[in-house]
Amino acid sequence: MKHAFFVFILLSIAALGLTAFQPERREDLTREELGRLLFEDKILSADQSISCASCHIPAFAFGDTSAVSLGVGGQKGTRNTPPITNMSFRSSFFWDGRATTLEEQVLRPIENPVEMALPLAEAISRLRADARYEGYFRTLYGRAPDTTALADALAAFIRTLETADTPFDRWMRGDEHAMSAAAVRGRAIFMDKGKCFDCHFGPDFTGDEFRNIGLFNGKDLNDPGRFAITKDSADLGRFKVPGLRNVAVSAPYMHHGAFRTLREVIDYYDTPDRFVPNSIGRDTLLVRPLGLTEAEKDDLEAFLHALTDDRFVRKP
Repeated sequence: MKHAFFVFILLSIAALGLTAFQPERREDLTREELGRLLFEDKILSADQSISCASCHIPAFAFGDTSAVSLGVGGQKGTRNTPPITNMSFRSSFFWDGRATTLEEQVLRPIENPVEMALPLAEAISRLRADARYEGYFRTLYGRAPDTTALADALAAFIRTLETADTPFDRWMRGDEHAMSAAAVRGRAIFMDKGKCFDCHFGPDFTGDEFRNIGLFNGKDLNDPGRFAITKDSADLGRFKVPGLRNVAVSAPYMHHGAFRTLREVIDYYDTPDRFVPNSIGRDTLLVRPLGLTEAEKDDLEAFLHALTDDRFVRKP
């Protein structure tokens, strides 16, 4: 009974995604729980000032609230920190797709000199010198901490961040009152006139594709995106299409975090030339304005809000 009660409390805390936890006994620890401890621990940054959770904030669908995040020493990143919910079935990671597995992705920010700036060898040395972590890794993996086990634990935690308890999901299961009338109308716009579904499809509203939506002009907007990885000119200005689950709580938006609200995003897609008239290589889907009315924009925004999992809904 005591163990069952502990598990209930642990799961409740995890669902909120707000506070750290300490397992009762080392033998009760799971890979996912170890991953969460590591995710929240500043031990993995060079000056021990930030953790993974510093930029992937639980309350905001594990995204950030600033255009770009600050790394060790207050260094500014170059791209917006994307939310990391619903990553289990992704085939590429980062805005430019430079990682192809979650295990590869979780290690890169640790070593990145602008982010956590800690060589992996030093990270492992720190974990081995920490009696608690040394014990956790030996219990779970049968060996001292190493990069493979570190990546496995962090990835295991991130795979627990799947979300599917939204008004949209309940509506799809037959609850016709789960979404507002505006959200239902907005879904129709999403599927057709708004052309959103052409890129944001599948259960998590991403096709894992790379698209150029017009935010590259080679001047003030000069992040080459996918091109930096592939060196293929066709990829210039292309970025990974993000999933839209929980998008209403994960502002700001786009790879550079320039849009603060969903309405700005919708306005951009409606008339991209008004924002970036000299873009290079913009996708043919956005050659002409969408011609959305203000009412249609309201409805589309209502639908995007309906993709928010209950755990992230702000309580009044």
